[in-house]
Amino acid sequence: MLGLYKGIGSPMLGLTFINAIVFGVQGNAMRKLGRDTPLNQFLAGASAGAIQCVICCPMELAKTRMQMQGTGEKKSKRKMYKNSVDCLVRIYRKEGIRGINRGMVTTLIRETPGFGVYFMTYDILTRSLGCEPEDPYMIPKLLFAGGMSGIASWISTYPVDVIKSRLQADGVGGVSKYSGIMDCIRQSVQKEGLRVFTRGLMSTLLRAFPVNATTFATVTLFLMYMREGEECCIQECEPQAVPLQPLQPQAQPSSM
Repeated sequence: MLGLYKGIGSPMLGLTFINAIVFGVQGNAMRKLGRDTPLNQFLAGASAGAIQCVICCPMELAKTRMQMQGTGEKKSKRKMYKNSVDCLVRIYRKEGIRGINRGMVTTLIRETPGFGVYFMTYDILTRSLGCEPEDPYMIPKLLFAGGMSGIASWISTYPVDVIKSRLQADGVGGVSKYSGIMDCIRQSVQKEGLRVFTRGLMSTLLRAFPVNATTFATVTLFLMYMREGEECCIQECEPQAVPLQPLQPQAQPSSM
């Protein structure tokens, strides 16, 4: 059963930082852009996707190498990598910074438009579904919008992900098959045809819906909760206006 979770250490270490960067950059980019439109959502999401590649690329490289470790061997005599951190350290010692960032170009090509589609789809769906705080079905609507956003994002960039994964897995056994992105595309199409670009798509989409439904709904609900808390604090801290009572004329002492 542990084989099903091979390489899980890298995503667990990296996804916290990735989501923090993505939603933080996207939110700040939207404030800079001003208007909340689908196009601005795409631009803000694309900028967030590009920036988080700094963490995403090494993380996915370690995950791929850990998952490929021992492939094709009945019994592995000695594991090359102890864990995801050890994997990255060994790659750095052997190949330097360039080795750690193997697949960075394809990661940028995938993540930049992918996150743009991700946030734009979520914005369009939440507007269409009418996800208002007083709506009793708001949470199911948020889950649906988030899940469909993840599916749309993966469908739009999945062919690039196939090439990225192959480049990052290349050289695991000590022999490199591809000299670059175009060579990887050419060899893959020659051997497997155009269907190579959809290999593994169904399992990816099955994972994408629940993961992104949970992510988007959690972030949206958490931000709503925090904003409500801030508004309550502001109202409590504001000085209460004291109504001024009209001055009553004081009785003057009589001279009588």
